[in-house]
Amino acid sequence: MKIFSAIIRYMNYIVVLGLIAAVLTTFSSLPQVIKIIKIKETRDISLGMYILVVTGIILWLVYGLLIKDLPLIAANIISLIFTATILCFKIKYK
Repeated sequence: MKIFSAIIRYMNYIVVLGLIAAVLTTFSSLPQVIKIIKIKETRDISLGMYILVVTGIILWLVYGLLIKDLPLIAANIISLIFTATILCFKIKYK
């Protein structure tokens, strides 16, 4: 029984670690979005990089939908909103 409770505690730490990582990476684009909205400048942002990132996030979202993984779906919807916003502003302010 002690081994089982130790495994549960260990798994909880893993889940918490995964949740922290998901929150940080999901919201990592938010400061860039805010800055672009404020200064209306995207000269120093790579168009190619954001095309690749948005494409990758779309693929992760499709994957999450196919395996019906709600945390993966939610995180990628939020990430897609932020990165697609940056991509749209990059195209608009080019």
